[in-house]
Amino acid sequence: MTLKTIPVFYCDAMVGDSGSFSPSSGKPKSVVASWRALGVPTTVRDVAPVTNETLCLAHSADYVKRIFGGQEPNGFKNKRIDLAETCRYTVASMIEAGREAVRNGNVAVAPVAGFHHARYSKAAGFCTFNGLIVAAQKLKLEGLIQKIGIIDCDVHYGDGTASLIELLELGGWIQHYTLGEQLYTTPERVEELFTHLPKVIDGMADCNLILYQAGADPHIHDPLGGVMTTDQMLRRDELVFSKCSTMALPVAWNLAGGYQRDENHGIRPVLDLHDNTMLACAKIYLC
Repeated sequence: MTLKTIPVFYCDAMVGDSGSFSPSSGKPKSVVASWRALGVPTTVRDVAPVTNETLCLAHSADYVKRIFGGQEPNGFKNKRIDLAETCRYTVASMIEAGREAVRNGNVAVAPVAGFHHARYSKAAGFCTFNGLIVAAQKLKLEGLIQKIGIIDCDVHYGDGTASLIELLELGGWIQHYTLGEQLYTTPERVEELFTHLPKVIDGMADCNLILYQAGADPHIHDPLGGVMTTDQMLRRDELVFSKCSTMALPVAWNLAGGYQRDENHGIRPVLDLHDNTMLACAKIYLC
């Protein structure tokens, strides 16, 4: 199916103010506005919140109940119920993007972050629920996929995702690559990624869907990253999209981390990197 617009799954209910160092809870609204300003043809679609039952596809029922009861710290280390409720929509966005990418055979976008550190019964690193694993489990239960690949290009190790794959014994049908396992310590060293990453994707040839975390935090000026130049990050995105498109692997991508600030303490530097990912996506997928 040829695309004329990029499907983006967003609603205002997924946005919150965590009061945290991380801008991830408030980022979706700013990112979508920035993409609209680019002039890239997008179709923004609403999402309905996931239930506790759906979240229990990756988490313990007690943990889920405690999070929404304000009894358990979320990924931002507070117990705010309103912030927890936004996660119902961010996880739903990932699920819907996966469904749509499988349907159209190309790509869809979840403009959300805050997944890959969340474990079975513990939040960590600005992550409350692991939307990657919830989405994978949900799509498999619906019969939309049999095998899925996760390409996590956030600069940090996706430890929560790895732990859930092991704990829930999902390794037979989930292939997981996380950039944080590699020692890409300089922009020059990162050049090795452009040789390695195509091999990773080749190894996912029998997957029905790729979940791609296009993190902004590997950037050389990110306070929690500091590895890749802007040009290298754009090449990363173009490589993933072009390789997956050539192999007819549908892609549902999200934002993951990004922590830079400008002189006014705004997140324009992060938005610029997410803009580049959208431009790379449009270059590959739009007719």
